Amino acid sequence: MATLSTHVLDSVAGTHAAGIRISCIHRDSKGQSTVLFDKIADEQGRISESVDTTNAGEIELVFHCKDYFLQALAGVSAQQIVNVVVVRLDLPDNNGNFHCPIMLSPHSYSVWWSG
Repeated sequence: MATLSTHVLDSVAGTHAAGIRISCIHRDSKGQSTVLFDKIADEQGRISESVDTTNAGEIELVFHCKDYFLQALAGVSAQQIVNVVVVRLDLPDNNGNFHCPIMLSPHSYSVWWSG
């Protein structure tokens, strides 16, 4: 099985997005979806999970940033327009390690791949 990991950074606070919810969904070639995992990031804003990539289709990482920032910015008047961020990935090697870090704010994000 492949390893899929992420490190979520809070660009407002300049720290890790500890406690953010991250879902991983497999979408097959017919558009059917299966939740592979639904996790809460650790105190370093990280998750690492094994995923089976032998079935055709895409993997989606879903970062639930609205809920995270509602809690992280409680009491702060800030407009939020980004509710969730969905990153669609192809993971071509079922034995590979795939790391997809992301920086989030209530109104923007930046994602990259690190092999």
